[in-house]
Amino acid sequence: MRPPPQLNAAAANRIIHLLATCNSPTHIRQIQAQLILHSLYADTTIAYHFIAACQSSGLLDHADLLYAPLRRPHVFICNALIKAFSHSQFPRKAISMHARMQSSCVVPNNYTFPFVLKAFSDLRDVKRGQSVHTQIVKMGHLNDIYVQNSLLNLYASSGDIGLCRKVFDEMPQRDVVSWTVVITGYREAGKFDDALVAFEQMQFSGIRPNQVTMVNALSACSASGALEMGVWIHDFIRKSEWELDVILGTSLIDMYGKCGRIEEGIAVFQIMKENNVFTWNAVIKGLALAKSGEEAVRWFSRMEQEGVKPDEVTLIGVLCACTHSGLVQIGRQIFSSLVDGKYGFHPGVKHYACMVDLLARLGCLQEAFKIIKEMPSEATKAVWGAFLAGCRAHGDLELSEVAAWKLIDLDPQNSGYYVMLSNLYAQMGRFGEVERVRSLMKKRGLKKDLGFSTVELQPQDHVHMSY
Repeated sequence: MRPPPQLNAAAANRIIHLLATCNSPTHIRQIQAQLILHSLYADTTIAYHFIAACQSSGLLDHADLLYAPLRRPHVFICNALIKAFSHSQFPRKAISMHARMQSSCVVPNNYTFPFVLKAFSDLRDVKRGQSVHTQIVKMGHLNDIYVQNSLLNLYASSGDIGLCRKVFDEMPQRDVVSWTVVITGYREAGKFDDALVAFEQMQFSGIRPNQVTMVNALSACSASGALEMGVWIHDFIRKSEWELDVILGTSLIDMYGKCGRIEEGIAVFQIMKENNVFTWNAVIKGLALAKSGEEAVRWFSRMEQEGVKPDEVTLIGVLCACTHSGLVQIGRQIFSSLVDGKYGFHPGVKHYACMVDLLARLGCLQEAFKIIKEMPSEATKAVWGAFLAGCRAHGDLELSEVAAWKLIDLDPQNSGYYVMLSNLYAQMGRFGEVERVRSLMKKRGLKKDLGFSTVELQPQDHVHMSY
């Protein structure tokens, strides 16, 4: 490859200015033609601005095609392309660029690896990402904290929290990003207590959390019901005088709602300068969990009046609120509007499950059964389970039988459904059917789960009896 021509500062600045101000794909193509005509594309400064312009215009393929013929592109150009593709909808191209570097004998540096690892993280490709981890170790870049944090993110986002923690424990230094990735990894893996332990360890280490840390810690508090920790985080936010933006404020409301303190969540809502549909959903779901259905419906009406368009989650929340408070008529109206397409989407399985649960709980069994039969897709276990619970509560044995058989069809390995059906037949005096269900269980290799009871005789002395 011949060396790039030396540009005078004025010419370079003119090209960079054109790239910074171009506002259409046509302009990008015209500049690209000039770069090719005058062999200027190998200049690293121009390359950086050209790749950035292509990225902002959605024309990264043009940049890729322009630099693909270079036999040994400068590592700076390779890094710029990898970075751009890793932040695009085509992370695989970032990985391809890294492979091209290796085949062209271009030595990657510590700026290369974070974006390659980001691409593997987005693709959840931990196996191939580990090969890059090996390359990092061999090339001596493992002590770079940005590379280490990218490795943490690779393993955390892929669900391998064990490897994530191993890398973390071996890091000589950790910053707020390191701790936040670990906390997020535990949260996403469903290990909420571990996430909160890591959050506490972060405090003891002297690293100050940022807003992203707090959002993930609050999410762990919400899932585990750790109200005390959630309140501490709220106090920290107040003392730090952070602005309650949409994400942080919504996380606080969600935490208070799921921990049974929705009044504090509403107080947060009142002081937020900006909110969105997720914020409203957090309030409505919090009120629904508190079994204050009327208040949840009022907030839903207020949401519509303020011009915030409800989404699927909003309707699930408000229908659940109707269920908890027995607001069957309001539930019917909302569900009817949903079916009619008032909100721009049609009801999903969860909406049907909520409506069936509402009607079945209040004894409107035939109406609930009709809704199930009119569902555009096959009813799920959640739908039939809600229906069965209502049928049993109101003593309708025939419909209970229908629901129980449907549940067996959907989950034939669940012995609990057979036992329930057998008990129903015994209650109806149909002992021949009882034997038929038991024979079916035996044929399918199922056994009734053993139950047990616990009796406390003295403090810390227990007797467990199985039957």
